[in-house]
Amino acid sequence: MVVHSRIKSSAYFDSVALMLVQREVRALPGVREAGAVMGTEANKELLRDAGLLAPEAAGAGPDDLILSVDAADASTADAALAEAEALLTQRRAGPEVEGYRPKTVASAARVLSGARLALISVPGRFAAGVASEALDAGLHVMLFSDNVPLEAEVALKRRAAAAGRLLMGPDCGTAILGGAALGFANHVRRGATGIVGAAGTGIQEVTSLIHRGGGGISHAIGTGGRDLSSEVGGAAAMAGLAALAADPLTEVIVLLSKPPSAGVASRLLRAARRSGKPVVVHFIGAAVESGERLFSAQTLEETAELAVQLVTGSPPRWPRRAALPGQEAMRLAPTQRYVRGLYSGGTLCYEALLLLERYVGPVHSNTPLDPAQMLPSAHRSVAHTVVDLGSDEFTVGRLHPMLDPSTRLHRLLREADDPEVAVILLDVVLGYGAHANPAGVLAPVIREARGRAHAAGRWLSVVASVCGTEDDPQGYDDQVDQLIEAGALVQSSNAQAANLAGLIAQAAGASGRARVPSPITAGREAERPADAEASGTPPVQEIVRLLAGPVKVVNVGLGLFAEALQSQGIDVVSVDWQPPAGGKQHLIDILNRLGA
Repeated sequence: MVVHSRIKSSAYFDSVALMLVQREVRALPGVREAGAVMGTEANKELLRDAGLLAPEAAGAGPDDLILSVDAADASTADAALAEAEALLTQRRAGPEVEGYRPKTVASAARVLSGARLALISVPGRFAAGVASEALDAGLHVMLFSDNVPLEAEVALKRRAAAAGRLLMGPDCGTAILGGAALGFANHVRRGATGIVGAAGTGIQEVTSLIHRGGGGISHAIGTGGRDLSSEVGGAAAMAGLAALAADPLTEVIVLLSKPPSAGVASRLLRAARRSGKPVVVHFIGAAVESGERLFSAQTLEETAELAVQLVTGSPPRWPRRAALPGQEAMRLAPTQRYVRGLYSGGTLCYEALLLLERYVGPVHSNTPLDPAQMLPSAHRSVAHTVVDLGSDEFTVGRLHPMLDPSTRLHRLLREADDPEVAVILLDVVLGYGAHANPAGVLAPVIREARGRAHAAGRWLSVVASVCGTEDDPQGYDDQVDQLIEAGALVQSSNAQAANLAGLIAQAAGASGRARVPSPITAGREAERPADAEASGTPPVQEIVRLLAGPVKVVNVGLGLFAEALQSQGIDVVSVDWQPPAGGKQHLIDILNRLGA
């Protein structure tokens, strides 16, 4: 086998197009593996792991496209690279006959009468400019894009607040507004629970569990992971909380995030108490004092349980699938003691870290609870490790793992080959915008991983949870069945899965002293001067009108989000977006200096 690469300097292509081309080239005769990625350091590391980083590709920059193939011989490799270039040219040209696609956000808003929201998923370095265009056009914004500078987020949210608009994001992966599931969101019934969350997969887990517990969702407002930092000041969360307090369909509010900055937490809790509605608060890993109309939850599962009980008067009951951690541990070889978590959801990853530490002690991560447990490299595990594969270092120039599972599949096999690994912990996230059959691609790799371990004289426990509903495009029950048939121990919630993995490792004699993390007390410290100003109730009339619907969307970026909205019967128009100056950074810098 030989590895050949071609570098396309300063070439921009949609990440979905790259994924599809990679898949088609990989299927060509004589091709073992193929890659089509932007030349970021993380992507080059992934190519190296797959044996695809040829010497000519090592010097590629983040604006360069790398095409690589591992083929039977040089002529096959060159032919496959030529085919990859031809496929990319075809996808850039598009079909010969295509409906009109506006070139700008403003023209798209004029084409779609009544448009109120822009859904933006362009590469991070261009996203702030597109969001600014959307605000100029009078639209609310859901900014799915990540890798947006913090100062750009602060400026955009100040502009949005001044205009009475909602700006969700950057890195806002999930929202449900007026019944429209946006980005990565699940198909859940309408109901009386409204959610404000700085936690994309946290929102998905809670909304799915509420649905499976018999409840329903009025709206779910994502804010982006940095919204509750001292720099941003909770701008989107405060606006969302005020809007749900004024929304006539919302009876119970859920406030969900990783631990906010102290000052922002104080303001949010004061606003929650003033909302006049019951509020369930889950600042993951932080203690919140319950009080009149304020209910504190300890896990995402408990958050959903409290919300259903407050609306219906009775708690839900989710099935608990039998699993015997002691029996699993008895099957392990003496060398096996570590848990390796491979997560596509950032909030689910964070919850798993908190729960696992109760059983096995400190857990390493690329997003650790304690900086001392930061992985030297996100691509290499150390002892107990839980990795967020959707964090920035894995997604620059590459699709999110909920769309493209290839990174996790390669990593799963590598972890399974480690003789010290006892348990592999996985999340499987369903919903609109996500992979069409995530369990279908995971199941054969789980079988292979367990088979490799068995051939080496070891047992391998694979523990998983599925976040979704039976009404999702992928089908909850079908996804669960595929994983069980592959040998996975499937649990009803992420918390149950993390607890089971921890119990197995603990029974196997996991190294490290288990501890219960000291909870942060949210909202008790004095507000810090650095906290951005977010006091008072922001004007929310326009946001309440947005929630009342109908939601009509201008889509800028990934076409699959437009397709998901159309499948729900939502009116959407897509912008024919291309990066300014062809994506060539030196030309963009010149234009910026000229004020253009």
